[in-house]
Amino acid sequence: MERVFTLLSFGPEGWGDNIAAGVVITVSLALATLPVGLALGFLVALGKRSPDRFLRLAANIYTTIFRGLPELLTLFLVFYGAQIGLQKLIHFFDPAASIEINAFVAGMVALGAVFSSYASEVFLAAFRAIPNGQYEGGYAVGLSSSQTMRLVIAPQLLRLALPGLSNLWLILIKDTALVSVIGIADVLRQSQVAARVTKEAFLFFGLACLIYLALAMLSSIAIAAIERRAERAGAVR
Repeated sequence: MERVFTLLSFGPEGWGDNIAAGVVITVSLALATLPVGLALGFLVALGKRSPDRFLRLAANIYTTIFRGLPELLTLFLVFYGAQIGLQKLIHFFDPAASIEINAFVAGMVALGAVFSSYASEVFLAAFRAIPNGQYEGGYAVGLSSSQTMRLVIAPQLLRLALPGLSNLWLILIKDTALVSVIGIADVLRQSQVAARVTKEAFLFFGLACLIYLALAMLSSIAIAAIERRAERAGAVR
């Protein structure tokens, strides 16, 4: 038991510092990906509702691709494929130049693309649940299309989409573990290194499980509070 406390301690003999740093990376990546995924998902949902059939087609192709590809493959395509593509493009103008994609940014883009493809379906379902009379009421009082969307539709949309987006957030936290394969020192990566060095795989992978479960539980508590607040706001309206 003393060895376990030593291995998990903070300091030169323990791995507590490394695991804590991994938790920070995991949470930072999830929080950085969330607004990217939400913004893209909302735009894709608008594209699916567009009267322009080319926009609808492009939005449907986007969601089909990123919902159909495994998340790990999407990560590899962004990290390795985009890097190769950019290298060739830069070499076309300057053969001596080189570029390297940051692993954190690549993970954020890849996870954001996957998140947005699912979020667009959640937003689309929320749009369909809002009666057309809400739009007509906004226009009737002299609001423009953008004002109607911002003042009338958006508050209802977020309230309706919140349960689905909450589930996607929990999935996003788990999917951050994939970035360990491209060298990001997240919780899983730090646990792998610690397990390999100390030969205590059960201890460190078990700790990683507890950390992800704790993050999920904390997220669930926060989400429940947000949903209660949204319900109260809807009742006031």
